[in-house]
Amino acid sequence: MSQPQPSPIEGIYEVCIGVEDAIPQIQYWEQFGYRIGRIGRLTQNEANCLYGVDSAVQSIRMFHQDADHGLIRLMVWDTPINQGLQMDSMKVKGNRWATSLTEDVLNILNHAEGADATGCPIRYTPSYWEVIYQQDGKTAPFVDPTVGVREMLLLQPLTRQVFFERFNYTMPNYGEINPSSLLRTSQITHMGMIVQDDSKETLGFYDQVLGLLRVRDDAVTTYDSSKAARDFFDLQPGEQIIVTAFDDPRSSVSDFQAARSGRLYIVRLPESISLADRHKNARPGSLGLSLYTYRVRSLETYFERVMASMAREVTDIEPNEFGERSFSFMAPDGYFWTLIER
Repeated sequence: MSQPQPSPIEGIYEVCIGVEDAIPQIQYWEQFGYRIGRIGRLTQNEANCLYGVDSAVQSIRMFHQDADHGLIRLMVWDTPINQGLQMDSMKVKGNRWATSLTEDVLNILNHAEGADATGCPIRYTPSYWEVIYQQDGKTAPFVDPTVGVREMLLLQPLTRQVFFERFNYTMPNYGEINPSSLLRTSQITHMGMIVQDDSKETLGFYDQVLGLLRVRDDAVTTYDSSKAARDFFDLQPGEQIIVTAFDDPRSSVSDFQAARSGRLYIVRLPESISLADRHKNARPGSLGLSLYTYRVRSLETYFERVMASMAREVTDIEPNEFGERSFSFMAPDGYFWTLIER
């Protein structure tokens, strides 16, 4: 029997977080099941060539069990360019966040309340119940099984996270929980970004140029239909968000059980509302969530495709902190990316 061909691009490889002191962040992410994997460094000139940042950087790649995506990279900048998104609203252009599966969302909420009580800078929501994979939306309480998730938002100065706990359904390739971690969470399963683009033209970059699988398009959530979305994204009466999702090409459009984690969620808000632009606070050199990466096969092919696209600030192919051939660019929607040779 022939083996399936490897995918040229898979799920988002890393969520990169700019920091000044790595130790507290290493300790933090260890509680979510991560561990130190690799450490590397770029000089000021090298970092300028690959990331456009006039500062040397030391990076720590943190692994999660044997996951090949959804990893953490802590980027310790000698001279950060700004303080990043901090705990700014999720309703801004340039916003990035990362989502993980957990076995116990209430446990994380307990820790958030404890941090708040001790005066730590933190913003969080309750755990909201969201019904999913149920077409008619009708169940008899205490009789029928409830299929859905409980999810919560957690913002801190360097991290922007969403956690969800499943009830009465499974997705075997979408998140692997580390049971020995304090907070019993998976690797990062999906990542999000905010855009304003009524035409959707910029979205085509992700499937037409990068070759990702568009698995969901124009999924509308209104102020009235979701308390979680209302709270997470500061929606006002009459407002809505529209979601498009891009997956690892080995995923499936029709079979949710075949979905793979590493998904990119692009959340669109209409151009008619006023949004602050925080892109400059969510790119390399910034503190906090500032970069996503993909690993790809045939890096030169991707380089040529990105160069021929509407992407900007495309760098040459350069070694990254770990000696991996890479290049960076700004996608047409204004978000900064790095591709790494697999």
